Formats: sequence, C-alpha cells, structure tokens
Amino acid sequence: MSKPAAPFLPLEGVTTRYSMAGDDCSLHFSLDQLTPKQQADHMSNQVLTGMLQVALLYIAQGEDEVCIYDTLNNTPWADALQRYHHMFKTLGLTPLDLKQVRYHPMQDFYSSVATAPSNCERETLYMTSHSNAPLHKNPAALRTSQNLNSKVHFAEFAPKYGLPVPNTLTCTKGSLHAPEVVEFFQVHPQLMLKTLGLAGARNVISITDIAEAEDYLTEYDSTMDVVLQEKLDTQHYTEMTVDLSVSDDSIHVTNVRKILFADGLWVGNLLGGQVAIDDDDLEVLIKIGEYARHHGYTHPQGLNLGIDYFVRNPDAPKDLQKILITEINARWTGGLFPAHLVQRLQAQENPKITEQNVVAFIDFCPPAAFDKYLEFVQQHLFVDANQEFGIAPMGFAPFPVEIEGEDILFVWQIVVGNFEAFKHAKLQCLESNVLPTVPKITTGL
Repeated sequence: MSKPAAPFLPLEGVTTRYSMAGDDCSLHFSLDQLTPKQQADHMSNQVLTGMLQVALLYIAQGEDEVCIYDTLNNTPWADALQRYHHMFKTLGLTPLDLKQVRYHPMQDFYSSVATAPSNCERETLYMTSHSNAPLHKNPAALRTSQNLNSKVHFAEFAPKYGLPVPNTLTCTKGSLHAPEVVEFFQVHPQLMLKTLGLAGARNVISITDIAEAEDYLTEYDSTMDVVLQEKLDTQHYTEMTVDLSVSDDSIHVTNVRKILFADGLWVGNLLGGQVAIDDDDLEVLIKIGEYARHHGYTHPQGLNLGIDYFVRNPDAPKDLQKILITEINARWTGGLFPAHLVQRLQAQENPKITEQNVVAFIDFCPPAAFDKYLEFVQQHLFVDANQEFGIAPMGFAPFPVEIEGEDILFVWQIVVGNFEAFKHAKLQCLESNVLPTVPKITTGL
C-alpha cells in the first residue's frame, strides 16, 4: 500500500520522508516538450531547490529522512553541508542526523527516491506534480494540484466564490487582439501578464500594451493560456503572503510575511515584529482556505496553502478594496522555511526573535568567496539576544551558475534585528560581489 504523499506541514509524531525537487514546470507541461525559456527556467528551479533541501535538515526531526541531490555528497559540497549542519546545531535547532540523509541524482530524482526503502509513515512533497507521481501515485490529487496551482483556474473561479481579486481577464495568446482584450488594455494601461509554469515570478511580467505581451509570449503557440490582471499601485497597497494549514476539520494561519523586493524583483520576506493580519483580512484568508478545501485540497494531517495578496495602505484612498488576492499556491512556499526557522527559534523563548523584525532573503556569492561568506555567517550567528543583529543560514545550492559572465552560488539566510547594522557589517567584511543584493533591500520600516 502506498504511503500518503502530499505537501504536508511538519507534524510531530509522524515520521516523514521529505522529497522536494523542482516540480513547478512539470505540473502543467511535459518536460520533454519545453520551450528554450521554459527549459532554462526549469533548470534554474531545480538548482534553487538545492537550498530548500539543505533547509529541510532543520525542519526534519528524529527518525525522519531527507532526500537531497547527490551533488551534496561530493567535494567540496559535503564539507559545506557539514558546516551548515553544525551551525544549525549551534542555533539550537536540533537538526536531523546526517545519517538520515539520502542522496539521489538531480535527474530522475523521484524515480530514484521511489526505489529507495524507507520506514517513514508518509512522504512530504513540495507540491503534487507529474514529476513526483512515482511517490504520490494519485491522479485525483494531481488534478487538484493542477487546478489550485493554476493562475487561470483561480482567475476564473475565485470571483464566483466571492473572493476579492484585482480586475482580471483570461484569454489565449491567439486571442490577444480580440475586442474584449483590446478594451481591457484601454481600461488598464498597466497590466500584469501571467502564464502557467514556474513559481518565483518567472512567469509573471508587467506590460503596457499587446505588443509587449506578444513579445513575451513569442516561444509559445497560440493556445497558450494567459491571465491579464490590473497592476496594483504599490503606493496604495503592500504586497503580502501567508501560509495556511488546511485540514478536513481546521483552517488556520501558520505564518504571515511581507514580500521584499530589490530592483523590482522578489528577493525574500519580512517576518515578525510589525508584520501582522487584522481580523477583517483574516476572515478573507480563511475563506480562501475554504475555497481550496472546496476544490479538494485537504487532508486530515494538514496541507500547506500559500496566498499572495495586497492590503491597502493606511494613507490610501478609502474607496479602494481593503484586501485583494492575486494568486494561491497549493504547495510549500519559499516563505514557509524561514517562518518555520523563526518558530523554532521562538520555541527557545528568545525575546529578541519574538519582538524584532526578521528579513529572509536569497542572494549569491562567487564560489571562491563561499568560505569567507560562511565565516561571516558563523561570526554573526544568532546566538545572543543582546546582539544588534544575528544571522541564521538556511541553505545553499551546490551548483555554480553563470550570471553576467561570473560564476555564483545561491545562498539563503535570515537576519534578526537591525538590518541596517547587518548591511554595514556586510559592506565592511565582504567584497561587493558577495551578497550584492543586500544594499538594495529595503524593509519599508
């Protein structure tokens, strides 16, 4: 009999094998028929998943197992993994014993995992997709995942369920010149164009006219589904994201984050401190959990549901909608990892982590500077509540990637406390090509 396999939330008392790789693209597309851009995006997604796999070491507990890329078992990445594990222990996170780590090739990751013996009671996936079908073996769950992770499905069904969403129109690439689409552009001179595919804003772009839409969609055929949505004014709205636990008899918020940008691109989240949900917004968010459950996304053990939404700023015109939902994600989210880390630190009754803001962000550094980066993190580990700021690493991707002619490694971390003080220390201790995004990150506080 197959073990339960889904995007389960961490649950004490149930042994879990965590198996997560780059699944988003295989949800809607055949991996052997991707366009060149989709192929590049899918590979990037697989690389970034390496960070998540490392972070799973502090989420997993006891007799759990974590499946990771076998690259992390090779020099020099095995040593780096040991250093992360040691820092997790220093932070008091009680990380999973490295004897419980299982190594599998990036290519055919899930097929390899499926053939490996495991005594765990369930499989926790990043999301339910075609890629990990050897684990979930559940066509009905796959259809539910395809629907609830579809921007098109949400655009069509959310208004019918009474959920507040921005003005939205769905069409295909081939119908971009239809009268209703032309009129939509005239009413909304700035739009967000969204397509099915990858997470992390790889399939979302801001456009001003149909020509820009056609240029972006060049690689796709005329049947490609397109979502056009009014672009909300960030002077009037703040972009937020939240995770819900959705089970058969309960729906509740597990964490809330403010989305952080640098040069207009998502880089991470702000948690804790002033980041909160008021009662009116909470009522709407819970209703979205009910919407997901209505469409079949539920399990007695609780599934993770991410929600991206905008809240009206205090000084914005009061005739604007107070909360608008832009999309939902029936999967684990990137923000779940830092949120869970913060909760684990809070469990140590540390007042600093409870009272202060936390910035979680992805950045990069050259492979040659990786040791110096790790020394910097080790020097400023969040181990003392009296620190002006502290760092907690989450993960790294063991694959050098070329960006603008230079090889880099992706790294993931949180900073607790005074982020401006962290910026200053970074500039004093690390070269400009190590964590180069940091100077551009603004928290809005």
